[in-house]
Amino acid sequence: MSETFDAKAHVIHMQTLNQLTIEDDWRSEVEAHIAATKKAADLLLSFPLDDAEEAASVFVP
Repeated sequence: MSETFDAKAHVIHMQTLNQLTIEDDWRSEVEAHIAATKKAADLLLSFPLDDAEEAASVFVP
């Protein structure tokens, strides 16, 4: 994942890509959620996994 991440730009890109409109009242909530999800993904991907069995258990629903 990229070192620099701009949640606002990502939301605008996803709106354009999916032809969606996010209500202004919800925009800050969506941007905060996207930023938090990005942080969680970065944290998860930062853990070293020693083998495929260990990696598989991380992604089980």
